[in-house]
Amino acid sequence: MAAPRIVITDVGRQRDEESAKETPTNKKPFSGKPEGRFPLSQWELAAALSVVLLFTMGLFCIYLTMPHAEYDKILRLPRNLSDLRVLKDHLATYAKDYQAQFMLGYCSTYIFMQTFMIPGTIFMSLLAGALFGVIRGVALVVFTATTGASSCYFLSKLIGRPLVFWLWPEKLRFFQAEIAKRREKLLNYMLFLRITPTLPNTFINVASPIVDIPFHIFFTATLFGLIPASYITVRAIVVAFRRIGSSGKSYIGVIFMVTGISSKEGSFMRLDLILALRNVGPRFRITC
Repeated sequence: MAAPRIVITDVGRQRDEESAKETPTNKKPFSGKPEGRFPLSQWELAAALSVVLLFTMGLFCIYLTMPHAEYDKILRLPRNLSDLRVLKDHLATYAKDYQAQFMLGYCSTYIFMQTFMIPGTIFMSLLAGALFGVIRGVALVVFTATTGASSCYFLSKLIGRPLVFWLWPEKLRFFQAEIAKRREKLLNYMLFLRITPTLPNTFINVASPIVDIPFHIFFTATLFGLIPASYITVRAIVVAFRRIGSSGKSYIGVIFMVTGISSKEGSFMRLDLILALRNVGPRFRITC
C-alpha cells in the first residue's frame, strides 16, 4: 500500500510545480535576441491591418458627417502667434456652433492616435485647453487618453506580444522584472510610471498586457496618473493665451517646456515650437 501513496504524492508535487511556473510572478523572463524577420504571422498581420482599416474608415466616416465650415483658415497651419490666435478663434466658433459633432471628431481623432501610437497627442491636449478651458479641457483629455490607452491595451493583448518583443526586447525584460518585484503593490508602481517619465506612455500601453498587468489596475493607474500632466499642459495654454490677450507679452515659452516634459516619447517637439515662433517679433519674450 505504500507504493500508491508515493505515486500520488509525486503527482501532487508535479502539479504544484506546474501551477507555480504558470503564475505571472514566476514566469520566465524574455530571453534571447529577437529574430531579424518580421515577427507577425500572416494571420496576425491581417488582423492588425483589419483593425487599422476599421478605425480609419470609422474616422473618415465621422469626418464626412462633420458640418461644412466657412472658415478656410481652419485647415492652415499657424506660422506665428497671430495665425495661432486666428486658428484658435475659428476653431472655438466652430466648436460652439457644432458642439456635438466637434466633440465626436476630437475624441475619435485622439483615441485613434493613442490606440496606434501616433505622435502628436500633446497638441490635441493643448487644443482642448485653448478651446474649453482648464476644467473641461482636463476632463476631456483624461477621458480620451484613458480610452485610447485602454484600446491600445486590448489591441496589444490580441496581437502585440511578438511585435513588442521585436521592437523593445531589453526594455520589455526590464519592465517584466520590475513588475515581478512589485506585484503586491502594483497599483502604486503603475501610478508612479504614469506620473513620472520613467518609461514612455506608449510602451506602457502596449507592454502592460504582455507582462500580465490586470486591466483594472492599468485603467485605474492611467485614469488618475494622467491628471497631473494633463492639468499642466492644459493650464499652460490657457495662461499663455490670457497673457497674450491682456498684456501683449508672451509667456508661451512655458508651453515649450511642458511639451518636452509631457511628451515622454521625445523632446524634439519643443525645439520645433521654439523655431516656429522665432518670426514672432521682438515684443514677444520666449522664456525657455
